[in-house]
Amino acid sequence: MIYLLESKLPENKSIFFALQYIYGIGKARAFLICKKLGFSINLKVKHLSENQTVQILSLINSSNFVLAHDLKKLKIGLVKKLVSIKSYKGLRRIRGLPVRGQRTHTNAKTAKRI
Repeated sequence: MIYLLESKLPENKSIFFALQYIYGIGKARAFLICKKLGFSINLKVKHLSENQTVQILSLINSSNFVLAHDLKKLKIGLVKKLVSIKSYKGLRRIRGLPVRGQRTHTNAKTAKRI
């Protein structure tokens, strides 16, 4: 089991899908990382050498991606900002209602009940 950026990468999956287990890396970034390092998308995590693991880490650190813990803190900070300035979105978050304009007349029963 390989740990990268506070995430466990499953050994039996290909590197393309395993990189997506890291919070903040999706399909596009995983493909970009594989392409820049010259890895095959079908390369399994268990076949990675220690040197290749270091290459992945150095590429992620040098490319200024906001990932894992930093990304979670950034998202929480943005929500707190909306609540503190009492914007419409912030008030909807406080009340537990839909934020993005969904109807509440017939749907969102769970949100309205709580």
